[in-house]
Amino acid sequence: MTSLMYFMAALAITFVVFLLLEPLVRGLLRLFGVYDIVEEGTAHVYVLFGKVALVVEEPGLQLLWLKMGPKAFVIRWLGDRHVLDTRLDQRYQRSLPVNSEEGAPMGIGVWYEMKVSDPVDYLFKNVDPRGSLAANVSNATVRTLSNMPLDDMLETRHVMSRAVRSEVSPKSEEWGYKLGSVYIRKVHFRDANMIKQIEEKVVNRLRQVTSAIRQDGANRVSLITSAADRKAAVEFAKAEAMRPKIVGEALQKITANPEVADALFKVLEMESLLEGNTRITLLPQDNALMKQFVGAETAVETIYDGDGHSS
Repeated sequence: MTSLMYFMAALAITFVVFLLLEPLVRGLLRLFGVYDIVEEGTAHVYVLFGKVALVVEEPGLQLLWLKMGPKAFVIRWLGDRHVLDTRLDQRYQRSLPVNSEEGAPMGIGVWYEMKVSDPVDYLFKNVDPRGSLAANVSNATVRTLSNMPLDDMLETRHVMSRAVRSEVSPKSEEWGYKLGSVYIRKVHFRDANMIKQIEEKVVNRLRQVTSAIRQDGANRVSLITSAADRKAAVEFAKAEAMRPKIVGEALQKITANPEVADALFKVLEMESLLEGNTRITLLPQDNALMKQFVGAETAVETIYDGDGHSS
C-alpha cells in the first residue's frame, strides 16, 4: 500500500513538473534561437548587425542553430526577426480621374493582385512597397488611359489592362513584389450632367435605329408585295390570253356532235334570257290563244315599205 502511494505521488509530481516546465523550457529554447516555427503563407527574415543572416520561407519547425550556427543564440537579443505575409493579396482602386480624347471626365476602377516574391528586396529596397506599388498602378493607369478615344476606353478593357500590367511589373519586381492579374474593372462618367446628356443621345440613337429598321422592313415588304403583284398580273394576263384558244377548242369538240351543240346553244340562250329583264310567258302547246298568237305573228311578217308597197 505504501509503495502504491509513493508511486502515485511521484507520478503526480512528474505530471505537474512536466506541465509547468515544458512550456517554460520550450519558450527558453525559442528565445535563445534554438528553433522557430514558420507558419504557412509567411516568410521569416532574420537580420543581425544590419545584415540579413537567414531567410526562411518553408513552413514548419525550423532548427535555427543548424542553419545559422552560433548566430541563432544571439539573434533574438542583438538582431531582428521580420515576419512577412507572402500570400496573394488583392487591391482595388476606385474612380481614378482621367480625361478622354473628347474631353469627357472619366473615372477608372482598377483591380490588381500582388504577392511578396523576394522578402529581402521587399524589406530593404523601398520604405513603403505597398503604397509605392499602389501609386505606380494608379499613375500607369492614368498615363495609359488619358487622351484615349472614348469608344476605345469603353470597349478595350483587356488591352488597357495588359498595357498597365506591362508598365508596372518591372518596377514591382525591383521592390520584391510579383504583380499578378491587372484588370480595368470599371469605366464610368464622373460628370452627372454629361451622363444625362449621353443617356439622351443613346435613347435618341436607339429610336433612330429602331425607326430605320422599321422603315427598312416596310420597304422590303413593299418590294415583295409589288413583285408578287407583278407576277400575279403576268400570270393572269397569260391565262386571259389563252382563254379564247381554250374556249375555241372546246366549241370545236362540242359542235362536232349536232345534237350536243343544239342543246348547248339552247341552254346558253335560256341563260341569257334569265339573266336579262325579259318577261317570259309559258303557254301549253294546244292552247287557242297560242294559235292566235302564232297566226298574228305570221301576218306581221307581211309589212309595207316606206312607199306603201308590200314587201
